[in-house]
Amino acid sequence: MNIADKVAVITGGASGLGQATAEAVIAKGGKVMILDLNEEQGQAVAAKLGDNAAFVKTDVTDEASVQAAIAATVDKFGAVHVAVNCAGVGSAMKTVGRENKPHDLGVFSKVVQINLIGTFNVTRLAAAAMAENEPGEDNERGLVVNTASVAAFDGQVGQVAYAATKGGVVGMTLPIARDLAPLGIRCNTIAPGIFNTPLMNAAPDKVKMPLIEMTQFPKRLGNPEEYGALVCHMIENKFLNGETIRLDGGIRMQPR
Repeated sequence: MNIADKVAVITGGASGLGQATAEAVIAKGGKVMILDLNEEQGQAVAAKLGDNAAFVKTDVTDEASVQAAIAATVDKFGAVHVAVNCAGVGSAMKTVGRENKPHDLGVFSKVVQINLIGTFNVTRLAAAAMAENEPGEDNERGLVVNTASVAAFDGQVGQVAYAATKGGVVGMTLPIARDLAPLGIRCNTIAPGIFNTPLMNAAPDKVKMPLIEMTQFPKRLGNPEEYGALVCHMIENKFLNGETIRLDGGIRMQPR
């Protein structure tokens, strides 16, 4: 799919990996609708990106909110060709913690609701809009790119909720690709390692340095632009489908 003039909806697009993806799509001549809860930051990013970008406040866990965001995108830009799911949250809590206290079920449920159910909610509604597109070459109508994590494979101590949701994102990649294949819509997943997002950048060196040490090469945090570049490649390479790609500098996470 040629990115020029194509329309992407990007959740979590107001910062980090989502913002970098929005910038990459715009740089290649595409159009972007940023879906995020942070209204001030979302509007600022959209303004920075220019006339081919817009923002709509969106709760990925809410069906009506996502439906409204997709409708706003079609109304503004005429279609939806790409959906990139970057919205997500983390947690740090053991299955059984100090003094034999069990993991808070509410925390687990919240992480599942945002990371897994929110991702699927946007995927299904965006794909339904893509199904209305006129088919292009090879009868292609669209692409979904979801964000997992290396924690899906190498979840650390205290990451049970996060790893479970990211494992779920990986697990639904192929079934979604198979479901959407008759419609000419592809689905891929990116499993990032440790990236230099605002959250990680704010962490002290005692947190960051061991993670960098686990990375094989290059010995650094990932740059969000590298994530955006992979999304663009997935858009342009039509034969890439039903696949999860680790983008992690060869990191293999240790238990702690």
